[in-house]
Amino acid sequence: MDPHTIGKIAGLVRERVRSVFVAPGDTIDRAVLALFSGLHLLVEDVPGVGKTTLARALATATAMDFGRIQCTPDLLPGDVTGMNIWDVEAQVFRFRQGAVMHQFILADELNRASTRTQAALLEAMQEGGVTVDDKTHSLPQPFFLFATENPSTFAGTFGLPEAQLDRFGMKLTLGYPEPDLEREILRSGLVSAAATELEAVCTPGDIIEARREVSEVYVDERIADFIIDVLSRTRQSSLLRLGGSPRAGVHLQQAARARAALSGHDYVEPEDVREMMVPVLAHRVQPSAEARMEQLSPEAIVSRIAQGVRLPTGYAARSVEA
Repeated sequence: MDPHTIGKIAGLVRERVRSVFVAPGDTIDRAVLALFSGLHLLVEDVPGVGKTTLARALATATAMDFGRIQCTPDLLPGDVTGMNIWDVEAQVFRFRQGAVMHQFILADELNRASTRTQAALLEAMQEGGVTVDDKTHSLPQPFFLFATENPSTFAGTFGLPEAQLDRFGMKLTLGYPEPDLEREILRSGLVSAAATELEAVCTPGDIIEARREVSEVYVDERIADFIIDVLSRTRQSSLLRLGGSPRAGVHLQQAARARAALSGHDYVEPEDVREMMVPVLAHRVQPSAEARMEQLSPEAIVSRIAQGVRLPTGYAARSVEA
């Protein structure tokens, strides 16, 4: 599968999702990019803006096996990962699969679950498996976690720890729709059920192959140095008390590769990196006291850093070997 084919399939997925989900700006584009890149997606917003509809539409359009985990304070880690149950007749323990054993997982209101239950997803997000009683069970592939969270000011929320935030490749915020979009929503009514009735335009196997191709998109050394420079600036900025991790750099490179592939390119351009900086980095960094005094959001800080980094020139569009 070449980048042109990936871009064509991604375009079909976007059109399917748009047929049942009204979203502002490039929300759908970035959600599709996260899915095709293999980067788990976190969506923070108030209830009722369509987060669940977006997730169901993505899963249905790609024919992925869908599972939903409704996170509540009484949800236990074993409910997520699964557990060994004693079989009285056979006199043996048998593994009962947890809710995470699906290709496409919607973890709804993740920050309403206890921190212990949130941690149950860490291995699944990083390693593609869950360990129960010293035995690791692989998750079905392709695996994609689409998590939603309520704003931290909402009642009954547990803040996601830095380690978990760092495992989400991208974060989006939908926001309230503009009047024109909301008028369209009012005309069409609630269409959550329609998201489950979409006709699939690709298969899970196509997603696996697309992810493999995305990971092979060429990145010139100057582009890699550009990413390193951005990460260094987040760690040195007086506006941040926590900068981007090495994992953040890997995810930024992967997101840039996916953006290039979905555009039909087999190489990453500086603009691919810059466009992905905010959705990949903003949820990982933490503003300093100085930034809070200036009422600067993480998104605003990352944007300021991005603007201050000079775009590389003289980079190779593709490898010499190619």
